[in-house]
Amino acid sequence: MPIERKVIEAEKIEAQRAICAEIFERVAADGQRPLAMVDTYGCQQNEADSEKLRGYLAEMGYGFTMDEFQADVVVINTCAVREHAEMRVLGNVGALTHAKKARPGQIVAVCGCMVQQAHMADKIKRSYPVVDLVFGPHELWRFPELLRSVMEKHKRVFAIDKDEAVAEGIPLRRDGKVKAWLSIMYGCNNFCTYCIVPYVRGRERSRRPEDVVAEAKALVAAGYKDITLLGQNVNSYGKDLDCGVDFADLIRQINDIPGDFLIRFMTSHPKDATEKLFKTMAECEKCAHHIHLPVQSGSDRILKRMNRHYDRAKYLEEVAVARRYMPDLVITTDIIVGFPDETEEDFAETLSLCEAVRYDAMFTFIYSKRVGTPAATMPDPYTREQKQVHFDQLTELANRISGEKHREYEGKTVRVLVDGETGKEEYNLSSRTNGGRLVHLRGDKSLIGQFIDVRITASNTWALYGEVQE
Repeated sequence: MPIERKVIEAEKIEAQRAICAEIFERVAADGQRPLAMVDTYGCQQNEADSEKLRGYLAEMGYGFTMDEFQADVVVINTCAVREHAEMRVLGNVGALTHAKKARPGQIVAVCGCMVQQAHMADKIKRSYPVVDLVFGPHELWRFPELLRSVMEKHKRVFAIDKDEAVAEGIPLRRDGKVKAWLSIMYGCNNFCTYCIVPYVRGRERSRRPEDVVAEAKALVAAGYKDITLLGQNVNSYGKDLDCGVDFADLIRQINDIPGDFLIRFMTSHPKDATEKLFKTMAECEKCAHHIHLPVQSGSDRILKRMNRHYDRAKYLEEVAVARRYMPDLVITTDIIVGFPDETEEDFAETLSLCEAVRYDAMFTFIYSKRVGTPAATMPDPYTREQKQVHFDQLTELANRISGEKHREYEGKTVRVLVDGETGKEEYNLSSRTNGGRLVHLRGDKSLIGQFIDVRITASNTWALYGEVQE
């Protein structure tokens, strides 16, 4: 059954923006514009959250820097999906001691998924006195209020609420003018046994379709050409609403917005990917022919232990149906190597599935134990060294298939969106195909933000290289 969907009242968001105005007056009185640094770890949803943090900070009068020694406020937006990310965050937070000593009065905030875990928030409280403010994803909308409290009381603030809600009207400050993240929902109901996300992000809450479409229209009007719809499981969009709009319907509504732009989305859960979605993708001319469809394992035994709610046969049938509607479909995936008790036979099934699907790209990870998840208590007799062998085998396979796929582009002319500069002399511009393939090319930077035709002249495992066609 869907959980009750809570919405933060507009008056409460306006109150937070009023606090931004108060802080603006306070920092402006010093006569010198203060600077803020927002450092982001993890997924695209974290990137979208950081856009809200920067939006609030901009309304407070802050400029931006990525030099912690120049920043008056440092915000570290964290990830909890893998242990390595947490260790990196903690190392970088500890290193801020030097910046804070050099800049008395600097405020350090740590937010995001990592600190929503009680044991990590406690660790920061005990071992990282450099941190002044800690808040989880559910408290992001209250950032101005929390920051003001630190400024006024000069005491540490810890806000790790679990009150899950949807907040509209938070200001955004996006980097760049070509690509934009557009959150359509928050949280996850799937509770895969290895994943901490439902515990830190909460249960699924969809934004109203009219709010999503309004934001998409504003992005198109502002000139954005590449709009990515975000959710932990976008295929579940709308299940908690009463308006009869599902994810495929939402794509059609955004596709109807006048303008030349691409619609992308991530991430899809295979258990909820439907023929209706694939048909919609094929029929909507602005929808990119790319789907990120994480399989995680090719073994039915391991998929069951992961609580994924599909098997190998169902997954392969979905791929076949999607390719019937879109023969040019680019499919990417996530795969976990070394899940507890994964045997040689289980891993061989993953390799054979990858050979069958022939993914355009695979994002591969060695299993990372997450405190509080069911998998963390499962017997795991295999060593890290044994898992590394499997990881290397899978990486070799992924690189081989990607290289073969990329060679098929050579000599063809493709439409790309030029999205930035590479900083390299020979191929100074970067771009993406409809399917999201990276294309490096030579050209004037005035091409950034334009759709152009490019002839592919070379390739490697990771990218294509092309020439602009007049």
